[in-house]
Amino acid sequence: MDEALIRSRDARGVWILTLNRPASFNALSEEMLTALQAGLDAVAADETARAVVLGANGRAFCPGHHLKEMVAEPELAHYQRLFAQCSRMMLSIQKLPVPVIARVHGIATAAGCQLVAMCDLAVASRDARFAVSGVNLGLFCSTPSVALSRNLSRKAAFE
Repeated sequence: MDEALIRSRDARGVWILTLNRPASFNALSEEMLTALQAGLDAVAADETARAVVLGANGRAFCPGHHLKEMVAEPELAHYQRLFAQCSRMMLSIQKLPVPVIARVHGIATAAGCQLVAMCDLAVASRDARFAVSGVNLGLFCSTPSVALSRNLSRKAAFE
């Protein structure tokens, strides 16, 4: 099986982390969260790192959590572990001593939108679409809104 996250580093110290689960639109499964954390930890340990570019393979950047995986284990303890894992990974982005640039195409929704908002800079293609629309699915999805509202005015974030 291909890696969930493709990691590369060029001679200048620029790391490229590429989400690589296009069949699931690069959803934040437990596997993806673990791979992202390992990639971010590798960057943090690299004293010669200069920047990180976070991109994705396939038609989308990231739709957020892998809902089919979540429904398969509908237990509070599982959700608490998953969200704690996601929170650690998101905070690792902000703790990096180098700039993190999101390279976004397709959709970036829910925790995928949060992933973009946690980065220092986002470069989006013309087809990029952003949303925190969990409420439309009957989900309470406020965590991405925190990072989003730190990057956009409140009214623009609501839009």
